[in-house]
Amino acid sequence: MSQSIPGRPHGTAGPVPARRTVLRGSLAASAALTAAGGGAFASPAFALSGRPAAAWGVQTGDVTAHSGLVWVRSDRPARMIVETSATASFRRVRRHQGPLLGPGTDFTGTTALGGLPAGEQIHYRVTLADPDDPRRTGEPVTGTFRTAPERRRDGVRFLWSGDIAGQGWGINPDIGGFRAYEEMRRLDPDFFLCSGDAIYADGVIEPRVTLPDGRIWRNITTPEKAKVAETLAEYRGNFRYNLLDHNARAFNAQVPSIVQWDDHEVRNNWYPGQILDDARYTEKNVDVLAARASRAFAEYMPVSTLHARGGGDRVEGRMHRVVRYGPLLDVFVLDMRSYRNANSPGRQADDTVGILGAEQLAWLKRELGRSRAVWKVLAADMPLGLVVTDGATDFEAVAQGDPGAPLGRELQIAELLRFVKHRRITGTVWLTADVHYTSAQHYAPERAAFRDFAPFWEFVSGPLAAGGFPANALDMTFGPDRVFVRAPERANLSPMETPQYFGEVDIDGDSGELTVRLRAEGGLVLFSKVLQPGRVGQ
Repeated sequence: MSQSIPGRPHGTAGPVPARRTVLRGSLAASAALTAAGGGAFASPAFALSGRPAAAWGVQTGDVTAHSGLVWVRSDRPARMIVETSATASFRRVRRHQGPLLGPGTDFTGTTALGGLPAGEQIHYRVTLADPDDPRRTGEPVTGTFRTAPERRRDGVRFLWSGDIAGQGWGINPDIGGFRAYEEMRRLDPDFFLCSGDAIYADGVIEPRVTLPDGRIWRNITTPEKAKVAETLAEYRGNFRYNLLDHNARAFNAQVPSIVQWDDHEVRNNWYPGQILDDARYTEKNVDVLAARASRAFAEYMPVSTLHARGGGDRVEGRMHRVVRYGPLLDVFVLDMRSYRNANSPGRQADDTVGILGAEQLAWLKRELGRSRAVWKVLAADMPLGLVVTDGATDFEAVAQGDPGAPLGRELQIAELLRFVKHRRITGTVWLTADVHYTSAQHYAPERAAFRDFAPFWEFVSGPLAAGGFPANALDMTFGPDRVFVRAPERANLSPMETPQYFGEVDIDGDSGELTVRLRAEGGLVLFSKVLQPGRVGQ
């Protein structure tokens, strides 16, 4: 969430924590979980001696027709071994040797799977072996996922949302934890697109919060969530916190993800080069915080273009990428955070940096031009025409409230939209979260100040487990029409007071039609729109 909440909290890298320190933190988290929730909320216990354990579950990411990444975290040094099979019985398996997991990556690791059959259900199990004695192995942890189809007629269906454990609303055992994860799991999508704010590193989780009607919201808590994250260990702890939820672990074991980041993986409304004026932070240089946050992100999220190797805060690779999901779909994962210029009133008449940076914009135009998929989903971590503020005078997203010709970051988006029109690139759809409500905007040149583009849709859905907020104003530079919106009337409603939201995209293999459904927790479809294939604009 990019808007500040009044009155509510939101140099050199520190040393990598010793194995004993990490274990103590993990044990404390599990103890807190069991004490707070018990029963179904109890995470698998860590063994103090003996064999390695994978109590944080498994997850898969960036799955294509023939490849994918499997993630796990151990409670101690271990060798990661992955076996895949066509059946849940694992009668015939293919073995994939994984990395050695150690304190340098907080005992996390991913194993790349290749040569997988297209359009098939893959069953896998992860075994952790003692590096000094491979015969000593932990209990295998199993999962499953579907590879992307090679045949168009198979179709594709996925979900998207974002904003998890935000605004002080954490894992509440009284309501069943992150309930939307279980609802999404039952829909059994091909994959889940997490549109940013996968954690709230700047969001303190208090044990209890009193709601306006007097009810008590009760949170599971951990030491890392008692303050804003600054150290690498604290950022890692924020990722571990979300994995304490049994719904999230079950979802991760069944549904692969495509994940991007936004601001709260580091801190609210951050941009490169920012120096903080915030008493909660002893480290004021946001670039230092962002380096630690990106390291933790690369360790805890299976992203094909990010690699956490060695010590310190070094991360190889980049967040933006294309995930090609068969002949019907390419997902263009954008990074609207790492390359942006400083938040400002956004009235510059010349802005080559914008929100994507010149290099990422050139990459996006090049990859869009190369794409042969029927649909090109632009996975944006921020909306285009919704006015998102940063303080009294600055703006956080693209729009800056001036309905006239493009200025500031709008110039870069205008260049991209012009490129799509003139290259006659068909099937572009924008998906995002960030603003903590759900809506559908149709952009058309006849309503716009800038008219050199083809019509397109932008769909917003979220939060998945955070506070709800009123709808943002629209900026008419690109002519948005808010066709649908569902949002609370006051700021920061808890998940006990307002539904959580996620979206569904269903691409029919026969007709090629793309149907978007905006869903609310509880099984409700609030809005549905069918888009036709092969069009430059609609």
